[in-house]
Amino acid sequence: MNNTSPFAAIERERWRGAGSSGLPLAYDELAGLSGLNEPVALTEMSEVYVPLAELLALRVEARRGFSAALSDFLHEPPDRVPFLIALGGSVAVGKSTAARLICALLRGLRPQWRIELVTTDGFLLPNATLVERGILERKGFPESYDRRALLGFVAALKSGAEEVRAPLYSHLRYDVIHGETQLVERPDVVVLEGVNVLQRGSGRVYVSDFVDFALYLDAEEEDIRRWYKERFLALRNGAFQRPESYFHRYAALTDEEALATADAIWNRTNRPNLLNNIAPTRPRADLILEKGPDHFVRRLLLRRT
Repeated sequence: MNNTSPFAAIERERWRGAGSSGLPLAYDELAGLSGLNEPVALTEMSEVYVPLAELLALRVEARRGFSAALSDFLHEPPDRVPFLIALGGSVAVGKSTAARLICALLRGLRPQWRIELVTTDGFLLPNATLVERGILERKGFPESYDRRALLGFVAALKSGAEEVRAPLYSHLRYDVIHGETQLVERPDVVVLEGVNVLQRGSGRVYVSDFVDFALYLDAEEEDIRRWYKERFLALRNGAFQRPESYFHRYAALTDEEALATADAIWNRTNRPNLLNNIAPTRPRADLILEKGPDHFVRRLLLRRT
């Protein structure tokens, strides 16, 4: 990496020596956080995510210190604005598992903090609306989200509102759950996870403008494509078997048919979204976690301060 890069490359061997607590999660706790086809080994937790949680705790406390000093300077009462962590990256790269792990470790490090995890899936437009607009096959693209609602949620959160609500999404039904919301009440830290958290739109204000620390989970495109296809096979044998699943029609596919279907979906939807909308947000991150073919982090790129 050249010297003009805003990022410092940190190999895993060096990163694992950062921090000091060595805070563990029990194996059963760790297994409960892992998503489908998204393995997290005990060494991955201790060598990658524990130092990351400690770094995030430092950043939260640094912001709190500055906020308190600013309040004293202005002779104002201290604010109650939560620290917003954004976690972006491609479909099937492991964002959900990483987000849950970060939240669990932060709760362990700072049990007095209220930590909330919110996904942007709930801000997708309902399937009926996507069908009406002819963009159901572009689900996950910027235009498939209720961007005004997402921006309003984040703006309210960062204005210090006592409580805000986020809509919920069902991956089984592949649709927003009408009338159901997640209550986020007086949080200290919010982890916002989704493919679109670092994207910019056509307006003057973006969700990324409110983010205090941005993470991007990265991997080679061919690895992500393979993980997506493997996950599709696992879902075919699992959730797709349920009659209420949106994808129940894929439950009887052979391995060959399932892989061909997954490949077609990847090429039609996920690959263009990755190349045109998601990957371009990578340089906006404060920390990039690069995964190897085995799904484990091999290197980190930390923005120079």
